[in-house]
Amino acid sequence: MLNWAFFPRSAKPPKLALQVVDAFEKALPAITSIKETHSSNLVLSHVAPHLAGIGFSVESGKKQVQKVSVPVLYGNNGQIAKSFDADAHHVAGRFVVEVEAGRGVVNNQFLKDLFQACMMDDVDYLGIAVRNIYESSGRKNPDFKHVVTFFDTLYASDRMRLPLKGILVIGY
Repeated sequence: MLNWAFFPRSAKPPKLALQVVDAFEKALPAITSIKETHSSNLVLSHVAPHLAGIGFSVESGKKQVQKVSVPVLYGNNGQIAKSFDADAHHVAGRFVVEVEAGRGVVNNQFLKDLFQACMMDDVDYLGIAVRNIYESSGRKNPDFKHVVTFFDTLYASDRMRLPLKGILVIGY
């Protein structure tokens, strides 16, 4: 079963966010964490054609030319001085998607994804995909639930303002 949540809870998800959900829904039989323990790269490869179909540029490998770089800082003469890589980027929709697997929660990778999206130029929306369940050392960890609880707390506390208009969390 695919799960998803959009933040802030008071905002209606934009059409593009719902299309991202649909892209993951289409790939779900091949990526579901109930049966599969794929790496994030393999999950992305299953979702990539669906994301590309709605206008995303998608990382196709680990070589620099295959990555999707999003500017963060500009230097002299308007040259890009710093960029971060995203798994997928929709320029017109100002939306980036990050796909995580085993280290999504255990190593707090979702927080790094949040930080980097907040720094990216012309990005208003972040999608983070994590496993519904991550099994490690015989323990089943509810990664989707953990990430959703984190964002519920972040938005409810109202102590930190994010420069993003919305965050989509997908549990696959």
